[in-house]
Amino acid sequence: MTSAIRNAYQAFTFEAAPAGGNGGLRQLVARLNRAAIGFVSTAYLWSERAAQRRRLATLDDRLLKDIGVNRDTAAQEYDKPFWRP
Repeated sequence: MTSAIRNAYQAFTFEAAPAGGNGGLRQLVARLNRAAIGFVSTAYLWSERAAQRRRLATLDDRLLKDIGVNRDTAAQEYDKPFWRP
């Protein structure tokens, strides 16, 4: 491994970082990780919400009655955009 690659790897993984020497980079990476996790979580939530609404739209009146929902209430729910709770 060349020294340039080793230095880049150490900077990214914080290996051999002097105490207090890479705090700003650590904070940036932590923020980027939190943002990525938040993005994936939100995308998953939206995907699940859209799928549930598609399934709700396919239920007949008998099944809607079983879950205690009438057709109008179900229509209000499945007509919502995926990002709206």
